[in-house]
Amino acid sequence: MTADGLPETATHGDPGPPPGLVVVGRYDERPGYSVQRPRGADSWLLTWTVGGRGTLRQGRTETGAGAGDLVVLAPGTPHRYGVQQGADHWEFWWVHCGARPSWTAWLGPHGRGDGLYVVTPDSPNSPHSPGPADSGADGPRARIEAAFHRMLADARWTGTGTPPETAPPASAPTDDRVAVAVAHGTTARELALCALEEVVLLTTGAARGTRAGTGVDPRVQCARELIAADPGAPHTVRSLAAEVSLSPSRFAHLFTRQLGRSPMRELREARLNHAARLLESTDLSVERVAAASGFASPFHFNRVFRARYGTPPGAYRTTGPMVGT
Repeated sequence: MTADGLPETATHGDPGPPPGLVVVGRYDERPGYSVQRPRGADSWLLTWTVGGRGTLRQGRTETGAGAGDLVVLAPGTPHRYGVQQGADHWEFWWVHCGARPSWTAWLGPHGRGDGLYVVTPDSPNSPHSPGPADSGADGPRARIEAAFHRMLADARWTGTGTPPETAPPASAPTDDRVAVAVAHGTTARELALCALEEVVLLTTGAARGTRAGTGVDPRVQCARELIAADPGAPHTVRSLAAEVSLSPSRFAHLFTRQLGRSPMRELREARLNHAARLLESTDLSVERVAAASGFASPFHFNRVFRARYGTPPGAYRTTGPMVGT
């Protein structure tokens, strides 16, 4: 499919795709490209910019969009969007769909008014996680890009035969070609929405202004995130220091100075919090909760848990923590 013959501006009153469908595409447009819907769309519209610059207006609210920006337009409000004036192109993924209810809470802090949401990534100049798996913004963006490619592949699936392989990034459209797919079948729609939900989670979770640890050294923040992500792992001062490229003594000193507690105290608190959540939400035995939370000895787990919450793990499951703990 080529861009030849496709309208650059939606016809007057065109509501866009109905909300029951999931329509996903990727465009790389040149100056002059614009879409205008005087009555808005019947479905949600999500755009994620790959390169260049775009401008999007919803009601009286307008925003620019650069690489890594997720811009979401709610249905029912007049909108227009296109290549930003002065930019040489705008390359972006777009999706028309009905939003899942949980997305509203995730997008809420990024609302600009008139049903327009702008999720801006952390600056690459202040990486939040300097570990090898995620250097600056490249790690999250690569995963978001992969999610969009998976969404496109899943939307094309008819629901019969073997599910399609995810299209590699190299298959992105070039020149006058565009990539568009409409997910009609229930399975294709749900798979595509699952990939889109991953995009919303990744972008809002790592957005500028929403990350914890403002003012904290990024190496300390990285270590905190490693602990929080898997408190049951066999973390040590040495292993955490290696993840952030510091000597164990320098890391322990920096961590304690900035947070007021040692790395191992942070790890113990994370393990106890994780254990409490498991006791509240699962029927795992106390022994298995202890093991899943990183405590080698059930006896030690019982002792430190009681000291932290004022009640032993078995009683906590039925009564919760003692008042005042």
